[in-house]
Amino acid sequence: MFSRQLYIQRRSVLKEKMDSGIILFLGNEESPMNYLDNTYPFRQHSSFLYYFGIDRPSLAAVIDLDSGQEIIFGDELSMDDIVWMGNKTTISEEAEMVGISEVLPMVKLFTILREANAAGRNIHYLPPYRPENKIKLLRLLNIRPDQFTGKSSEELVKIVVAQREIKDNEEIIEIDKAVNLSVDMHIAGMKYARPGMKEADVAAKVTQIALEREGQTSFPIIATVNGEVLHNHYHGNVLKKGQLFLLDAGAETPMHYAGDLTSTFPISPKFRRKQREIYQIVLDAHLKTADMLKPGIAFRDVHFEAARIIFDGLKDLGLTHGNTEDALLAGAHAMFFPTGLGHMMGLDVHDMEDLGELNVGYNLGETKSTQFGLKSLRFAKDLKTGHVMTIEPGIYFIPELIKQWKS
Repeated sequence: MFSRQLYIQRRSVLKEKMDSGIILFLGNEESPMNYLDNTYPFRQHSSFLYYFGIDRPSLAAVIDLDSGQEIIFGDELSMDDIVWMGNKTTISEEAEMVGISEVLPMVKLFTILREANAAGRNIHYLPPYRPENKIKLLRLLNIRPDQFTGKSSEELVKIVVAQREIKDNEEIIEIDKAVNLSVDMHIAGMKYARPGMKEADVAAKVTQIALEREGQTSFPIIATVNGEVLHNHYHGNVLKKGQLFLLDAGAETPMHYAGDLTSTFPISPKFRRKQREIYQIVLDAHLKTADMLKPGIAFRDVHFEAARIIFDGLKDLGLTHGNTEDALLAGAHAMFFPTGLGHMMGLDVHDMEDLGELNVGYNLGETKSTQFGLKSLRFAKDLKTGHVMTIEPGIYFIPELIKQWKS
């Protein structure tokens, strides 16, 4: 946890910006892999972590905007729970650590919300992404599954995005830890990879580095000789001398802040000439666009500068032709650079993406392009002090895409 005062301050800012009613935050539950007691590693809802800091399952919280009352709901461990999981700090003790003095059993949440509903009070909630929280909303507020997103609070979403997108000093220190650990993961992968290994061997080594530091991976690792498949989670290929290896991996700290880095390296002591030429274009795009980042500049413009460098670099190699600005306008660069340049990073590796890409990455009333390549740009707004962004240009040779273009 961060300091008690920080959580109090975050909730205070939220209350000042909202008008009236009740804000409902649902924490996450344990999620079974194949039967009830065999669960995936627990991951708390990021906005719940941001405002309440308690990293345990089966919690909810309410902020009453009219009375100022703040309550955490949850059931303390039973003796059966303690036998299997050991004794832990109580919910009340953890609530006190984040500045909340009132803790009630989960059953009380039903009573409070039904009374608020009956009184015609606004109940604000964020759009759910977990099935169990959708079921809770059905039970608590009698909202049908096809109404969850439409009835979620646009006002709350906008205020949460505006607050969470500006990282405070404590968060930046934590993200630094995640990024530095991610760097160590990549260096370990580069040093470890050898001809004759499987991709899985490298993925295991990279994961080991995260676990050794009491962290986790922030997303499923991509470790592959087939880097043209953007989200390739197959790890069965044998590494061969002369191949390029793409590693897309990041660490998540015990505080759940994320890192996200991509590297490409040869399964040989050195790049081959053509590999080096392509790699240099990507490196030039990375360094130039990272240098452009400053408050006030539109990230969309930074993305297009990366596309410009990539198109011009490939033109020098005879792989693209024509006027660069016309090519960018037509989206021709997306033949080789079909992704967006980067995304926000924080408590989520794609920060706040559960709140909607348009809400996070685009200004009010703005729509995303439907053009191939540009439609994958997750963030286009002007940059502000406190934003944390990834810069991930790439050149991808996708046989199916090239074949479609040729036809």
